Amino acid sequence: MQAQSTEIATQTRAIVEGLKGLEGPLLPILHEIQEEFGYVPQESLPVIADELNLSNAEVHGVVTFYHDYRRQPAGRHVLKLCQAEACQSMGSDAVADRIKRLLGIGFHETTLDGAVTLEPVYCLGLCACAPAAMLDGEVIGSIDENVIDEIVAEVRK
Repeated sequence: MQAQSTEIATQTRAIVEGLKGLEGPLLPILHEIQEEFGYVPQESLPVIADELNLSNAEVHGVVTFYHDYRRQPAGRHVLKLCQAEACQSMGSDAVADRIKRLLGIGFHETTLDGAVTLEPVYCLGLCACAPAAMLDGEVIGSIDENVIDEIVAEVRK
């Protein structure tokens, strides 16, 4: 465990070093850390704070404020369901309820087998094809029961 923490700190320091010259570097650093680890490890926060001369609370506040930052590793698949107004008006609540029931998880949770993490997102830019989702970076529009079944089958492979 200690070796893993040291490795995370070392990798975090290298990422910060490469990006801290940017104007407003905190968000790009957090994005790069999540890209590297699949989430923002707790061990990274004090390293970032120290390198950017910020308090631990400031860094923690940014990580917890933005929904895109994960504090736990994600599943093999990440399914994002749009919860914005246009999708809600076209039935995204029912889509979310069905997917949650089929997967046995809620938003910000990962199935026990590690297959999928379910996350809300607030606009994918597919308002004309609402309700919409994103599976592993690929957008899916006009979600109905058949599409829901296809999505669940895909993440369960």
